Amino acid sequence: MSGLSRLQHILVVDDDPADTMMIEEALLGVDMPPVVHAVEDGREALDFLRRRGRYAGVPRPDLVLLDLNMPRMGGHEVLRDIKNDDDLKSIPIVVLTTSTAAPDITASYATHANAYVSKPMDLDSFESAIRKINHFYSEIAILPADS
Repeated sequence: MSGLSRLQHILVVDDDPADTMMIEEALLGVDMPPVVHAVEDGREALDFLRRRGRYAGVPRPDLVLLDLNMPRMGGHEVLRDIKNDDDLKSIPIVVLTTSTAAPDITASYATHANAYVSKPMDLDSFESAIRKINHFYSEIAILPADS
């Protein structure tokens, strides 16, 4: 994907189905909505990204929206694994979480998150944040060719 192209595939990694649904609904309101893929924990995220098991043949996402607090494997560990994997590290990762704790923010950037966004509590602000993330990565940022 090159500059001024639209995001085609977003992977949402979040154990809260309501948040995933709100992300999907927010993106339906954009001109060219991306395809949203969703997994509920870090292990599933790595299986999806590495196209293992039931995720064989899935498309490589152009962007990952990553929650931090999840069962089985948390977001910090997922982020570290992705950014240490030569095949995956160029995929932009936006940490999208409820935490505003300084240690979470620092740790996320230390393991090379591309952005850290605290989930707004009200629906309108949440949808606005999702649309702004989509706008930035689909219309402003130039993503790597292999993304």
